[in-house]
Order: sequence, then structure tokens, then C-alpha cells
Amino acid sequence: MSQPLHSLRFRLTKRFGAKTVLRDFALEVRGRQFVTFLGPSGCGKSTALNIIAGLIPQSDGEVWLDDERIDHLPPERRGFGMVFQNYALFPHLTVFGNIAFGLQLQRRSEPEIREAVRAMLDLVQLPGLEERYPSQLSGGQQQRVAIARALVLHPRLLLMDEPLSNLDAKLRIEMRAEIKRIHARLGLTSVYVTHDQTEALSLSDWVVVMRDGVVVQAGPPSEIHDRPQSLFVADFMGFRNFFPVEVTAVDAHGVEGTGQGMHVRGRARHPLPPGTAAVAAIRPDDVELGGEGGGANRFRGKVEIVEYLGRENEAVLTLEAGPRVWMRTPRALAPDEPVTVTFPAEKVIFLPREPSA
Repeated sequence: MSQPLHSLRFRLTKRFGAKTVLRDFALEVRGRQFVTFLGPSGCGKSTALNIIAGLIPQSDGEVWLDDERIDHLPPERRGFGMVFQNYALFPHLTVFGNIAFGLQLQRRSEPEIREAVRAMLDLVQLPGLEERYPSQLSGGQQQRVAIARALVLHPRLLLMDEPLSNLDAKLRIEMRAEIKRIHARLGLTSVYVTHDQTEALSLSDWVVVMRDGVVVQAGPPSEIHDRPQSLFVADFMGFRNFFPVEVTAVDAHGVEGTGQGMHVRGRARHPLPPGTAAVAAIRPDDVELGGEGGGANRFRGKVEIVEYLGRENEAVLTLEAGPRVWMRTPRALAPDEPVTVTFPAEKVIFLPREPSA
């Protein structure tokens, strides 16, 4: 059961009064690709999705589906399916009525509608719930109905605006897997909006990181996660430890820098000649306990705070050199405990220092 291939491309600018919320936001989405707009609240990701859907007009730019320009078309003529954050189910209609609503507007025959609804309920794993009302369903079940309602019309593109943000942590994980399964089974072209990095990484073929209405980095999830191109992306993707340094040496094996009493070695995405003001960054998960002697990437300190997270502990350390370090470890730690930590050089990234850094 596979949809015809459809590709999307657009270039969008959107202004609300004097405020520009999208600035030449351009992208091409290939057929059967799962693309996620990722960024903090207010970065323009939902505005972009709503323009693509036809719910609001762009100030400048255009939207193309395959070889057809569609930004002049109303939402109902674009042939897209939309799944909203708040589900947007009709409370007075049963599950059957909600899923069948679009088909009834198209005046499909009753046997065709019944068969299509049954197939959708099987797809989203909700068989037998046709006569229930939304108020009788859990949040996860309501979201499945919303997805079924969007898919029953065989949309040319599936658009999802933070569809999991109202669910609890367990349901979010379950629904992530469900969305991925449905996308793969139907061969859909999907555009997804979220502020959650885990959702973006787990669901997507391509992640578009946005800030203040512009794209700051776009690429496969592994590239966004492992090779951020800016401090903003690094911070958003979990590099919580940032140390201002001056680059002191560059060779075939990486970059070295010193600052705040620290000597750090790592790798760089950008040319950083000696003397460059930079920031060395590492994730809490990549900081290792232990190590002997001194030298680059090995520091003595003291445990300040410990939080128990179940399988591991998150600790805040104060280094002898002064900076704080966040780390995660399965080992039990205690406040005021002296420790030595190591930053594996392959896990440290050097990025150009931004004006505010």
C-alpha cells in the first residue's frame, strides 16, 4: 500500500507587520522523504508549515508540488493531510464519523466509506473503536484517529505540527514508532514540526534546524547530531559543556586550544587557524570519569550536585581550573567527592566563537 511519489519545493518569506518571521526559507522535499523543521518556539517552523498547508498566505515566495505551483490554491484543493497538536477532532462525531468526514464531503458511496475507514482503523491499530467518541479515547488513541482522518483521503503530502507534544513521555515514544511505521508502509512524503530533538532525530531522513526564521543547518540526523556547524545548533543538540578557548595549534589530528586554565584537544568543522577565538564543546554523556596524570583533556575537580536518573546519574562538577562541567555516568557519585574527568578528543568539537559567546 504505497502512495504516488510527490515532491515539494518552496521559498517563503513571511512578515507580520514590521516583524519578519521567515526570511527566504527555501527547501526541496523529495518524494517519500520525512523532513522535520526543528527549532525553539518562535523560530518560524509552524508558520512555514501553515503556509505550505494554505492556512496562511506568504508575504513573498512560492510553493510548488511536483511541477505545479500551488500557493494560490485554497487548503482543500492542495490535497494535503494535516495533523495538529491538539488533534482537532469533532467531539460530537464518533471515531467513524471523524475519519469518514472528508470522504462524505466528497460524496463517496457508503460501502466505499466503510471500507476506507476500516482500512484506516487497521492501519493505526484501532479496530473495533468505530462507535466511540473522542472523549472516550486516550490521548494516544485520539492522535491515531487524527492521523487516520488525515490519511484516509490519500493525501499528496502529510503535514504534522507538533502532534506528540500533548502526550506523556511513554505515549510519545509509542506514537513516534507508530508514525514512522505508517510513513514507511504508505511511502508518504511527510513534513513534521517539533522543538524536540529526539523526535527529529528518530523520525527524520532530513532535519532542518531553524532560528529566527532562517535555516541555520540542514542535513541527515547523524550530521546534525554529530557535526553541528554553530554554537546554536550544538547547544540545541545537547552539547551542554562550552569552554571559551584560543586556538593554539592545528594539525592533521585535530585542533588544540587553551582558556580558563584548560588545555583542550578536539576536532573542528571550520578552518580555525592559531589565534582564533573559539569554543570547545562536549556532551555530558561523552565526559568520562578517571584518567591518570595531566595534559590535554584531563581535569581534576569536585562533585557539586548529583541527580539520580535511574540507570545513570547526572552530575555537575567544579574543575580546579574553575569552569563547571556537566556529565552523566552510571557510577554513584557524592557531593564534594574529588574526581578526575577526561574529554575524549574525538568527542570534543571546536566551533567559532560567536559575538555573545
